[in-house]
Amino acid sequence: MKNLFKSVALVASFAILITSCSKKNEVPVNQETNNQQTNKVLAYIKNLGFTDSQIVENGNRYIVDGDIVFDKNMEVPADNGKPKTEQYYNGYLVTNSSNITVKVDPSITSMRPEIDSAIKQWNNVPNSKIKFSIVTGSTYDILIKVDNTIGSSTCGQAYLSTSNGKAGNTVWINQELIKNNSFAQRQRTIAHEFGHTISFKHTNQSTSIDVPGVGGTDALSMMNGGQCGSGASVLSAKDKQATAALYPL
Repeated sequence: MKNLFKSVALVASFAILITSCSKKNEVPVNQETNNQQTNKVLAYIKNLGFTDSQIVENGNRYIVDGDIVFDKNMEVPADNGKPKTEQYYNGYLVTNSSNITVKVDPSITSMRPEIDSAIKQWNNVPNSKIKFSIVTGSTYDILIKVDNTIGSSTCGQAYLSTSNGKAGNTVWINQELIKNNSFAQRQRTIAHEFGHTISFKHTNQSTSIDVPGVGGTDALSMMNGGQCGSGASVLSAKDKQATAALYPL
């Protein structure tokens, strides 16, 4: 009988060990799916020309090159962000570019003059059909609002335009950080972020390629990254040429 108890105990021990190992090595289906999704998004971001050092994980998002936002659950384009032949932009143009509506969140109404100035810059680009307009209803393309938690050195953030022809749907402004900047620099931050929503990346991104007819670097570009509070406060000649090339009348 004693040997029988030992045998039963031994079998039970093996059963527990096998069960434990099985559970430890199992990967929950939803976790595996999430991993596959985030890997796709990371591949997409890298195929746009960004490097590992430019990609920062932040909760359910990736923040790229300081202020460009990608959701981890975003729908990855069928071409997976295959590099295009143009500089400054991600390859996905806004379909309704002549009527991009902007909703001003109550949190940022105090900066309405800066918002209007930023919009005016894009709307006045010669030979381009880009037109932003402010709306007050519940239907809009872009929501602009305050977020003072996006980083101690990040003036603003925005989504890039999407593969289905829509503008990046949110702009976040770190009002606390830029409140002591000049009016020109505050509106520069807003105009820069609006540029991301209509597909422009950073002009000084090292992996960029040229818009046809608008080659070379551009130290005067308002879409240069890493120049919060000190960058060009107006669209440069090349900014305007690139805008007209991508969104011609």
